[in-house]
Amino acid sequence: MTPTPALAPARRSAAKKAPAKTLGALPEWNLADLYPSMDAPAVKQDLERGEAECIEFEKDYKSRLAGIVASSTAGKTLAEAVRRYEAIEEVLGRLISYAGLLYAGNSTDPTIAKFYGDMQERITAASLHLLFFQLELNRIDDAELEAAMTDPALGHYRPWIEDIRKDKPYQLEDRVEQLFHEKSVTGYSAFNRLFDETMVALRFKVGGKMLTQEQTLNLLQDPKAAKRKVAAEALAKTFKENLRLFTLITNTLAKDKEISDRWRGFNDVAASRHLANRVEPEVVDALVASVREAYPRLSHRYYALKAKWFGKKQLPHWDRNAPLPQVAMRTIRWPDAQDTVLTAYGAFSPKMAAIAERFFKDRWIDAPARPGKSPGAFAHPTVPSAHPYVLLNYQGKPRDVMTLAHELGHGVHQVLAAPNGALMAPTPLTLAETASVFGEMLTFKKLLAETTDKKQRKAMLAAKVEDMINTVVRQIAFYTFERKVHTERRNGELTSEQLCKIWLEVQTESLGPAIDLRPGYETFWSYIPHFIHSPFYVYAYAFGDCLVNSLYAVYERASEGFAERYLAMLAAGGTKHHSELLAPFGLDARDPKFWQGGLGVIERMIAELEGLDGKA
Repeated sequence: MTPTPALAPARRSAAKKAPAKTLGALPEWNLADLYPSMDAPAVKQDLERGEAECIEFEKDYKSRLAGIVASSTAGKTLAEAVRRYEAIEEVLGRLISYAGLLYAGNSTDPTIAKFYGDMQERITAASLHLLFFQLELNRIDDAELEAAMTDPALGHYRPWIEDIRKDKPYQLEDRVEQLFHEKSVTGYSAFNRLFDETMVALRFKVGGKMLTQEQTLNLLQDPKAAKRKVAAEALAKTFKENLRLFTLITNTLAKDKEISDRWRGFNDVAASRHLANRVEPEVVDALVASVREAYPRLSHRYYALKAKWFGKKQLPHWDRNAPLPQVAMRTIRWPDAQDTVLTAYGAFSPKMAAIAERFFKDRWIDAPARPGKSPGAFAHPTVPSAHPYVLLNYQGKPRDVMTLAHELGHGVHQVLAAPNGALMAPTPLTLAETASVFGEMLTFKKLLAETTDKKQRKAMLAAKVEDMINTVVRQIAFYTFERKVHTERRNGELTSEQLCKIWLEVQTESLGPAIDLRPGYETFWSYIPHFIHSPFYVYAYAFGDCLVNSLYAVYERASEGFAERYLAMLAAGGTKHHSELLAPFGLDARDPKFWQGGLGVIERMIAELEGLDGKA
């Protein structure tokens, strides 16, 4: 695709920068599969069609569902209504996906920012006409709806219908729901956008250069200690200068959530997230308790070992993810990263590799790091009639290869689940990390098996342990931080000092005595986007990692037929509860031993590193 005029200058100039010479040609995504450009006639046509269909849908069905379900053709008529509703979701979903991906690619471009903001407003306004549908469905008597679902046409949508009925105790009167929905544009969505635009505009002074957040965070993995220190200090300085704004955003969003929770009747700060994830609170509590109890056996133990490798009793916080001393830091070119991941996927399942290959061949990936682009990485499913897209900020580090494997896992999952349709393709967050973390594990195991050099093997094991600690320990610490912040916010606004204090408390507990949290680190809570966009999302990473560790153990014990069962689990999308999906593997997340099994994998890797100590 030729970039749209608004994107061309930033994207083309970025492509000419030096990293492309050392990393190989980095792909940029082809959003024309959604729309050719922001001003394409198809954008205007779909938006107007979506708005008109929302209005027509409301005219045809509002206040009529109770009568329809009592009729002799209840199943057939309701099924037709659900199909129309799903088709509208497809149209609106394609539009907002396109706008969101453009914005992620360059949120500093005023034309793109306006397009994204305008699209949010118009789609929010249009979807107001759809709000009644789920509310009225949930007011239908259980027995009547059950009878209607005996018709196969409506029975097809049973997983979605049963899912939305779990929200029934928490839904409000129609006009209040409309108010909440419409004001989201000027409420939490506006503060999400303020955070995003602030973050991508920030610059960090490192050695006389002004770097983006992604470039500066990347230096925390530099082989040179001096560079890591300067980068950490630059991050702390800029975060501190903007702390007042981040404190305001955090307070506002926590209060906004408290208001919504109070009106809906949620009795715990994380209860709405558990409901959205379709996971029982006691399962999450068991996970959190197991991980926190394991801190001394995991992070405390590992960081003490790492400090020893550096000849110290304590490591400053900027050395937490430092590469091992006396091990050459490899730069991995993009073609090599692609080959590594596809080969690892192919050894497990040719079908999985074939799907992943399309992301490269058909330009579904945007890999270069550039000013204005969202930091980090994600896989966006868009809509079932299109395909997912992956955003990376690839800079050639071994961890970047793992990130590629991770996001491609999401992408494969989203492709496999798409045939379930717009209503039933989305996977609850607790299972959404399954394919991504499994993809990482496949890639890691392949690389490890090919590594005979003892120093490189030690470095790879250490990097994997650090990634697992970041995924399990760090994310549960994040969850603990959020719980404390949202709980304290109910007593009034929190100051920057209070937020920094809570952050240091949970980080000290989770990282242990071998990590020295130097002045400045107290501000690092401010850049975590999950706190802003998806409160309490973070435990899904730990859930997924422990789940995959247990799944991989099953695979290693009995690989025959495993790939087929695994792909079938991914293809289920949001049509089954986690207990149903794990049953074919003999796993049950409600069993406390389940979490111990997943954590035990990390412990065994640390033990292997201790055994290698002094031999490499």
